[in-house]
Amino acid sequence: MNRGLILYGPPAAGKDTITRRLHALNGRYELFPRLKAGPGRTAGYRMTTPDALNELRDRGEIVWENHRYGATYAVDRPELVARLARQIPVLHLGQVEAINAVIQATPEARWTVAFLWCPRETAEIRIKERGTGDTAERLKAWDETKHITAEADLTINTLVTEPDDAARGIDSYVTAER
Repeated sequence: MNRGLILYGPPAAGKDTITRRLHALNGRYELFPRLKAGPGRTAGYRMTTPDALNELRDRGEIVWENHRYGATYAVDRPELVARLARQIPVLHLGQVEAINAVIQATPEARWTVAFLWCPRETAEIRIKERGTGDTAERLKAWDETKHITAEADLTINTLVTEPDDAARGIDSYVTAER
């Protein structure tokens, strides 16, 4: 069975850092670059246009989309299925509904959900260190991200858990025969 990993959590909880550590631990872990139409950061995304997103929507190929920071972000089923067949895609999500949408759209896969979290004060420091200039917007997103328990297989406080330890714990869970 194909495996996938959802790193769920608010901005600055450590999703990027832990994804890099997972990849270093096991090269099969690869960030799933969501589609993005709009301004802002381009690294880690497959940049597209609103028209291209509309075409995917019309064909029923958008699993999940959200709008934040003046941009639209989307998970498309064709790319997700292709990546599940050759690697362990790592999706970064921040909405509970997105978790359910991804799992329902890919019943052929076994998904692990890791809830990454840190205190808001820690997130604020991390956001400011990034220097993206949108601290208030990211803290608003932090406030809007629901804490999850039932949906998560693992919960990791990234203030007290080192990234390498988090990656090893996630990898152990993902690769365990269940």
